[in-house]
Amino acid sequence: MNKLSKIKWLNAKLIAEMPEIQIPPVPNDLISQRKLLRALMNVRPPMPLDTDFLKVQDEILSAEVQERGVVKLADIPDIEKNIKLWQGDITRLEVDAIVNAANSALLGCFVPLHNCIDNAIHSAAGLELRDACNKISTGNEPTGQAKITPAFNLPSKFVIHTVGPIIYSDKPTAAEENLLVSCYQSCLELAARNDLKSIAFCCISTGEFHFPNRRAAEIAVATVKKFLALDDLIVVFNVFKDLDAKIYRELLC
Repeated sequence: MNKLSKIKWLNAKLIAEMPEIQIPPVPNDLISQRKLLRALMNVRPPMPLDTDFLKVQDEILSAEVQERGVVKLADIPDIEKNIKLWQGDITRLEVDAIVNAANSALLGCFVPLHNCIDNAIHSAAGLELRDACNKISTGNEPTGQAKITPAFNLPSKFVIHTVGPIIYSDKPTAAEENLLVSCYQSCLELAARNDLKSIAFCCISTGEFHFPNRRAAEIAVATVKKFLALDDLIVVFNVFKDLDAKIYRELLC
């Protein structure tokens, strides 16, 4: 089967699993069918995984990783000792662990084609990631803690999931700032306990959770530097927006 045939086969399998979902007519071109596949994967609840499905899914996702281009740790220059800054898609990074800004259910984003990092990571890793998260989730994960899973089809080895504080006002409270500190600290400690040598942080809580970008970056940098004073872990601050890149450069350079 070519890529389009594989994707259409996967779509048919997912639609058969979820007959309650109403699927509007979708064109038969590769881009439209690939978007449908991602949307169906986004909404699929944790259910038993079919090995034939996973084989084809993994073939597609692993090939797409190579098409996007894998970014190796050695290719990112140090901005300070053991600290790197990289702007781009976190699902391209070949590090020991990437950090996912998860929601409290810990199952990934269920909004079809949503542009949050939780959706991007789960979409690139494959359905195995939601299944792994389902096995460790309490259903209502506390803010500021962290849990680890394999990364499956991502170039990283693991994904560390943390739930950041949600901000409902213009300025975070001291308690909310402390919860963000705990997110970074918990991820770092979990990485150390698992003998990981490198970790890439996204901008936790700054997107859908509305934590002010600069204050979040200040907390991230301060927490990481404090930890690195006693540990030789390599930390990558991964940013996507130009705004965050500018802030981190000002704080680190």
